[in-house]
Amino acid sequence: MDYTLIDTHAHLTMDRLYVRIDEVIESAKEVGFDKVVVICTNLEEFYRARDYQKKEPMIDIALGFHPGDVQDVKESDLVELERALKDHEVIAVGEIGLDYHYEGYVEADQKKLFIDQIELANKYGYPILIHMRDATKDTLDIIKEHCKTKFLMHCFSGSKETATIVIKMGGYISFAGPITFKNARGLLEVPAVVPTDRIFVESDAPFLTPHPFRGKENESKYVAYTFEKVAELLDVDKKALADQMQLNFKEFFKL
Repeated sequence: MDYTLIDTHAHLTMDRLYVRIDEVIESAKEVGFDKVVVICTNLEEFYRARDYQKKEPMIDIALGFHPGDVQDVKESDLVELERALKDHEVIAVGEIGLDYHYEGYVEADQKKLFIDQIELANKYGYPILIHMRDATKDTLDIIKEHCKTKFLMHCFSGSKETATIVIKMGGYISFAGPITFKNARGLLEVPAVVPTDRIFVESDAPFLTPHPFRGKENESKYVAYTFEKVAELLDVDKKALADQMQLNFKEFFKL
């Protein structure tokens, strides 16, 4: 392979993958990856990632508190997030956002946590990585009102109309395994409305393993299949697209 890839979203320090993180990283290197962004949704995952980064500079770290965990997030967690931003221990705030999929969610609590973390990202000039599930309007409204920094819609699974709105707002879009699924349908139309300078691919490991490996635990190396599907849908040269994604990474994360 004459190009290198980046996995912009992988939960490598959550329990399921942390037990074999060395293997996951080495497998990614073998198939042409030069960077993995490790997403930490609690402080234990963050401390693991920070320690691991000392021996493995291939990883960068993002920290943010997921809307599904809102009832577990304490004020001291946000204080530690702010300290990590001040000390440049992360490259983004995320994943943060809204998730109205499961019964029992408290909309007001999710919105407050989302806005509080956006404000921290604004204060210190960090981009944000957004989780949006069954909450499109509220998510976009909050971004419009509060976000003053770059934002990325992680694991995008919405419509091309929503993608067009995100792009007009200045956002970036990242595709994961679902775009390779046989039932992808409308998602297959989305890359065509995303400029190549606003596009990323990711694993969301250990979740959403791409075809033909559905049913296996996901890891960074499988992003290659998502990348190839996006390149096919765009009908572009794979090396040119990979090179553009490298530029996108530096631009978005201010590296």
